[in-house]
Amino acid sequence: METTTLPDTMGMSPVESLSNHFLIAMPALADPNFHHTATFLCEHNDDGALGLVINRPTELQLGDILEHMDIEAVNSEITRQAVYMGGPVQSDRGFVLHEPLGSWEATLKVTDDIGITSSRDILEAIALGEGPNKAFITLGYAGWGAGQLEQELAANAWLNGPASTRIVFETPCEQRWEAAAALIGIDLNLISGDTGHA
Repeated sequence: METTTLPDTMGMSPVESLSNHFLIAMPALADPNFHHTATFLCEHNDDGALGLVINRPTELQLGDILEHMDIEAVNSEITRQAVYMGGPVQSDRGFVLHEPLGSWEATLKVTDDIGITSSRDILEAIALGEGPNKAFITLGYAGWGAGQLEQELAANAWLNGPASTRIVFETPCEQRWEAAAALIGIDLNLISGDTGHA
C-alpha cells in the first residue's frame, strides 16, 4: 500500500500518514490507557489521529451491548464475542473495525478492504449473522490532536509499523502487543525502558 503524504502547515517536512499502521507502546510508556498496548490507527492526518486499542478486552460480551440496544442475536456464538476497550475517548460508544469494507451508515474507510463503523446497522447485521466476515468490537477510541502523535513519536513513546489484520482478527489478545512489534523486527523484551531504543 502506498503511503499518503499530506501537506504540513507548519513549514516542516510533510506529515506521513500512519493510517493502517500499528502504534506499539514502548515498554516504558506509563500512561494507564496505553501501557503495553497495540493500537490500530484508522486515520492520521494534519488534524490529528484516531485509532483503536486492540489488546484491552473488557468484561463485556457483544450480547451485553446488543441487549442494551434491544437487538436480538440469532445464536449464542454471536453474543459471546469479546468487546474491547478501544481507548479513553467516547468510551460509552461502540465502534466496529471490520473487513470487508461493506456499505454502512457511518463508516470511516481505512483501506479499500477495512473500515471502522459506529452506526447501529452493522450491529444489527452482525446479530443476524449477516455482518462483515471479520469484526472487532470496541467501546471508545484513542484520539490525538493536531501534532500530538508526532510529538509522542518523537519522544519515543511509541513504535510504529504497517498493520496486519491477521493480528487484529486472529492473534490471541495477549500476544498482539508483541506480535505487532515483531512485524517490524522488534523484540519488546530486549528494549530497555530507559533509552527507548533496541
